[in-house]
Amino acid sequence: MSSSLIIADLHLISGEADKTNLFIKFCQQQASQVDQLFILGDLFNTWLGDDLSLNDYSKIIAELKTLSATTKSLVMTGNRDFLLGDEFAKQTGATLIDSPYLFESDAGQYVLTHGDELCTDDKGYQQLKSVLQHPITRFIFLRLPKKTRLNLAGKLRKKSVEAQQTKSREIMDTNPDAVMALMEKYPDTNLIHGHTHRLNTHIERKFTRYVLGDWTNNAGNAIKLNGELSRLEIH
Repeated sequence: MSSSLIIADLHLISGEADKTNLFIKFCQQQASQVDQLFILGDLFNTWLGDDLSLNDYSKIIAELKTLSATTKSLVMTGNRDFLLGDEFAKQTGATLIDSPYLFESDAGQYVLTHGDELCTDDKGYQQLKSVLQHPITRFIFLRLPKKTRLNLAGKLRKKSVEAQQTKSREIMDTNPDAVMALMEKYPDTNLIHGHTHRLNTHIERKFTRYVLGDWTNNAGNAIKLNGELSRLEIH
């Protein structure tokens, strides 16, 4: 029987030792004991491209490479680290996966996604996402000088924080119709996602939606699939 761990939204920041060490401890003590580790987006708070950011997160990259000897790591990009690329996968031994991802486990079938695409009430965010993650935008951004990329990322993050302060909690949560539309494509499955940071379990008529929470400097959370689904607290 295979076993898997699923996490999301660590938002690791270069130079922040506490959360980095928490993740490394998690990899060594827990992730190394399962067959698969799924990271459903936003492992990193900012990723400016493999050519720049790999050096900023050398300890994390090395730990994932070590983990790959025992555990298959499958990484989904989020809204913060959507520029993760082939060189990241090569240096870590991880496999980049698309969203949504259908995972058939011994505990049943699960649709895995970062979750931001389900927050359709946040029109401004969805419009910005369509621009930032467009292939042409990505192509241009990755060829800009480091200083320019840093400045642009800082300005975008500042605008994002300011925008969130004026939005209601409901707007930034998943839209029920968007969730139903996704799950209608995957009958007899359940849903696991992150992004909203609202750790919870929602039992619907035809499926259950498991929401992962974000990680702090001294605590995290995970879902474990090992014949059954359970939640874990990470310290």
